[in-house]
Amino acid sequence: MSVAPSKPVPAKPVSAKPLPSDRQNPQPSDRQPNNGSEGTPVPDSRAEAPPVIRRAELVAFALVALLIICVVAVLYVAKAFFLPITMAFIIGTMLSPAASLMERYRIPRAVAAVWIVITVGATVTFMLGLIASPVMEWSNNLPELGARLKEKAHLFDRPLVLWQELQSMLGGSDTLATFQMPKFDWVQPTLEFLSPTFTEFLLFIPTLILFIASWRELRRAMIMTFGDRPVRLRTMRILNEIEEHLGNYLLMVTMINVGVGIITGIICMATGMPNPAGLGAMAATLNYIPIIGPIATFAILVVVGLVSFPTIGAGLLAPVAFAAVTFLEGHFITPTIVGRRLALNALAVFIALAFWTWLWGPMGAFLSSPLLIVALIVKEHLTPVNSPQLPQD
Repeated sequence: MSVAPSKPVPAKPVSAKPLPSDRQNPQPSDRQPNNGSEGTPVPDSRAEAPPVIRRAELVAFALVALLIICVVAVLYVAKAFFLPITMAFIIGTMLSPAASLMERYRIPRAVAAVWIVITVGATVTFMLGLIASPVMEWSNNLPELGARLKEKAHLFDRPLVLWQELQSMLGGSDTLATFQMPKFDWVQPTLEFLSPTFTEFLLFIPTLILFIASWRELRRAMIMTFGDRPVRLRTMRILNEIEEHLGNYLLMVTMINVGVGIITGIICMATGMPNPAGLGAMAATLNYIPIIGPIATFAILVVVGLVSFPTIGAGLLAPVAFAAVTFLEGHFITPTIVGRRLALNALAVFIALAFWTWLWGPMGAFLSSPLLIVALIVKEHLTPVNSPQLPQD
């Protein structure tokens, strides 16, 4: 069987189109033809994407929040231990410049510490003695004073009647019809709340003396704890500023409060208030507590004035004068003297005052401003200098 020869198939011309692997990247100098059908414009890649909260950041935030809650809970539960220790550290830091000054005159630091604590304790005892005399006298006559105060409340009869009518229109309960003067069973619990326990006092005094006597060694040990020289220098600057500012704060605030107490005593004497020395000592003592102290003094002066004088105008004369004095002191004198180096924001002072008062009571209120000053000093030194600044609008 014969096979017919096949006709040769003509070869197709090879296209000159290069393969994908043979393509070359276009050079910047090459001009590309403007073909509108090829591709779409790329969106602007510089547009900021919304911030994404990572899981690690969320866990870290939750752990920090739990740590803060645990610390606050421990401070609240163990108040009998941490309150006198913290009080001793803060007051000891305030009194350390006085011990250093006495040490320059060749007085041993331990002897200076004992002498300073005895002097401060005698001054506080004298002030409390001036306050305790009128308080004991008024506490014995509380029912009589309450009856007098109820008699002076006839000025508010018309507003109370209007309030009763408004409550009856709204369908509320008539609580003012059964209103009675409160009983005075709160006096003893209040005194127990204001006064520290014997255990706290027994822990506070030795800790204060030992802290003042050994402050130099403690300071050196805190600095030498760190091995890096820049960290040591930063720690030394922080401790120096804390000691300087707390000492100046105690000195300036004490001078201002003594002036407020003297002026309050003069006002009470000029207006005929009973026991002006005790009221002046009370004003000076309560003025150590910011915001709450002046308000409490004003309320006490109002009650004493209304009880002591036959007319309401005469009874409010001393409280109004005291309010003017505290307004000048709180808005002009104290910010000018104390806030020259560290400006204390009013909102920050109020938040710190509310927190420490809730946590540790009146002693916590006294410690609120010094602790806020310490926090501001530490924050100022730990904040990086070359931190990026936010763009201004």
